[in-house]
Amino acid sequence: MVFTRRQVGAVALAAVSLSVGSRGVARAGERGRTLFIAGDSTAAQKYADAAPETGWGMALPFLLGGGLRVANHAVNGRSSKSFVDEGRLDVLLDAVRPGDLVLVQFAHNDEKSDDPTRSTEPWTTYQEYLRRYLDGARARGARPVLATPVERRRFDADGNAVPTHGAYPEAMRALAREERVPLLDVTALSLALWQELGVEATKTYFNWTATEQDNTHFNPPGAIAVARLVVRELLRTRVLARHDVVRLHEDIPTSWITWPPAVAA
Repeated sequence: MVFTRRQVGAVALAAVSLSVGSRGVARAGERGRTLFIAGDSTAAQKYADAAPETGWGMALPFLLGGGLRVANHAVNGRSSKSFVDEGRLDVLLDAVRPGDLVLVQFAHNDEKSDDPTRSTEPWTTYQEYLRRYLDGARARGARPVLATPVERRRFDADGNAVPTHGAYPEAMRALAREERVPLLDVTALSLALWQELGVEATKTYFNWTATEQDNTHFNPPGAIAVARLVVRELLRTRVLARHDVVRLHEDIPTSWITWPPAVAA
């Protein structure tokens, strides 16, 4: 599907407005710093027609303070390539200001080798597209951050959580080392969390309902858990300071997650 730059901007603005209005972020009129998310459906804002599916980016604002707000540009079904080709990276970068953060998480849809509009190869085109995000953020005085893709819920016959992203996480790790940018290893941490929880308990973190068994997308508890992993990595890599973070060790009510009416693309 092809969108005009205006359509892309309108949808992005709607998602950003929802994130900025969450608890614990800057009041209206306060610019402060912004953490931009470029990513896919695992992070994206969800709307009423998708509930209880929840992107981890929807939970992130509840863990951030100090005037740091979230601008969630992640969109269902996008890869590092299609996000660029549709003009979504341009829209995101138009809003970036010096001192902001640009967090990039892709791979789920880059892996779809049968779709030339989204597919990339880990050690070539995937890294090439990711460099566009890094270069664009740096050119605007922002700090780029790479996040390896959150793991799907998949277990072998012995109950071991198994990786599903092939070479993409390692390709991102290598790029982060080469480009000297912070890396949030969400792949490794989420795989370890699913292993700790086990086959049955993980169902309560993913979008399992009476009519759907979704092992890729999250419900509110899962989105909150993954957002915690992201924030812990932002602290570990010193992208954020302790005063930037709130509620890291507190319960976050799932009732805080809301799904507004869908917006037209």
